[in-house]
Amino acid sequence: MSDVAFYFATGWHHIISWNALDHILFIIALAAIYQLQNWKQVLVLVTAFTIGHSLTLALSVYDVIRFNEKWVEFLIPCTIIATGIFNFFVKDYTPKSLRVNYFLALFFGLIHGMGFANTIRFMLAKNQGIAVPLISFNIGLEAGQVVVVAFILLISYMLVHKLKLNRKWWVWSLSAIAVLVGLIMVKQRWPL
Repeated sequence: MSDVAFYFATGWHHIISWNALDHILFIIALAAIYQLQNWKQVLVLVTAFTIGHSLTLALSVYDVIRFNEKWVEFLIPCTIIATGIFNFFVKDYTPKSLRVNYFLALFFGLIHGMGFANTIRFMLAKNQGIAVPLISFNIGLEAGQVVVVAFILLISYMLVHKLKLNRKWWVWSLSAIAVLVGLIMVKQRWPL
């Protein structure tokens, strides 16, 4: 049971900590275009991200894939920038027009998973199975993402529905912040 708690906490802190700014920014950019009434869609969205993240972690732990850490750390803010820029081109916010987000979340989850792959590989004991740690980590990751998304959706509800802020301004403001911080991260993490 202590392994479950340890890996859950590791997954939770992978999202809910100041060191997780890149993941938080990605989740903010991803969730910016949704409203509180879309909470089920957003849950599917963050779950798609977690699935991509999990797949990369599992393949890395089994040593099927390995990536240069410098390039991964560079690509992570690129996913933030791409997601934020995508938000500027969304014409309407209907579920049909947002379907591509599920694929973006899954694909970008693969990239974000690469960022933690080396760490989790070293955390696992030589003879330790992967199932319990990986499942526990991902449940913690998912729980952290749900908290971040809930916070974003609640603020969005208050600003857009209660204070009548234009929804597009809300989406563009969050996306612009994510893109700007992502650009700073790209500059700091330039791999060459």
